[in-house]
Amino acid sequence: MGNDTLLALVVVTALAFDFTNGFHDTGNAMATSIATGALGPRTAVALSGALNLVGAFLSLSVAATIASGLVATNLVTLTVVFAGLAGGIIWNLLTWFLGIPSSSSHALIGGVVGSTIAAAGGHAVKWHGLVQKVIIPAGLSPVIAGLVAATGTWLVYRISRGVHPKARSHGFRIGQIGSASMVSLAHGTNDAQKTMGIITLALIANGSLHSGAKAPFWVILSCAIAIALGTYMGGWRVIRTLGKGLVEIESPQGMAAESSSAAIILLSSHFGYSLSTTHVATGSILGTGVGKKGAEVRWSVAGRMAVAWLFTLPAAGLVGAGGYGLAHVIGGNAGIVVVLVLLLAVAGLIYLRSRRTAVSHQNVNAEWTGTVAPPSEKPKEVASV
Repeated sequence: MGNDTLLALVVVTALAFDFTNGFHDTGNAMATSIATGALGPRTAVALSGALNLVGAFLSLSVAATIASGLVATNLVTLTVVFAGLAGGIIWNLLTWFLGIPSSSSHALIGGVVGSTIAAAGGHAVKWHGLVQKVIIPAGLSPVIAGLVAATGTWLVYRISRGVHPKARSHGFRIGQIGSASMVSLAHGTNDAQKTMGIITLALIANGSLHSGAKAPFWVILSCAIAIALGTYMGGWRVIRTLGKGLVEIESPQGMAAESSSAAIILLSSHFGYSLSTTHVATGSILGTGVGKKGAEVRWSVAGRMAVAWLFTLPAAGLVGAGGYGLAHVIGGNAGIVVVLVLLLAVAGLIYLRSRRTAVSHQNVNAEWTGTVAPPSEKPKEVASV
């Protein structure tokens, strides 16, 4: 397999990751709007996909962080990038199947860092950049988002306490459309850039770009399209958990959550912080539960999410390291092909398993019964004559 063929394989795999990033994170922007009925499920994912596409063109700060701020580019090879992407994709698909809104960003970064360590050792990782740009924002962002959303929720209920509940709900549903649109736009500015950064890293590793180069336009365009298509597909399992499983949410809470998320994500994109939009959105939704008196917050669901967040970086890193190790031991083209076949097999198995307990736009708003997949409706009995 020549370098150009391997480079093409890495680019296609990166775009596949970008697609999974899109459908995994649709719920970050649209879960609350779908749950409150501000937008129909299909309309919501179509609007979110279009705004993700636009947002991908608005900034390149995060792409630069991913391309040159986390690992030593002179020690990274195409095989390293490919194995790292495999780690990110498998973790994304697994958490989507379980309905856990984990971080696609951390899955990608964990996969690439793991494969880099396996290939070149720990000194190839820019630990200072990893801690400053990824670990610290991961810990702080959901807390900050939660505090902002809780304050916003308390304020909107206090300011609108004299308004008739029906009129208040209608007004905030309209407001939700605007705030959810801002989150989708913000998601495009942050998450789409991560794959741009990875493809740029692969181009640098291949010698097609010099170290420190920015993402070419074709990379920006292809990544924007891939994440928009993934968003339009709608990761209904994650949407259901965020919209129905975490907090019983009303339209004022939804608007407060989305406004908080949009403000924090846009601010981080401006400064080049590769934070997890999932952590921000989840923190915001939890904050709305805390900020509304008498709201039900399912802390057991939040606890499962927190555990998944803790495991995302190391788990994706182990898969990335294992993928690189397998490709290296087998050697040559055969090693790459074996890792590719395993990646496709695992992805296929997860998809087929998900069809047994399918969640779609038709049942995403069904009553929460403790599991991601709603119970299937029993056929109505026909009365005997």
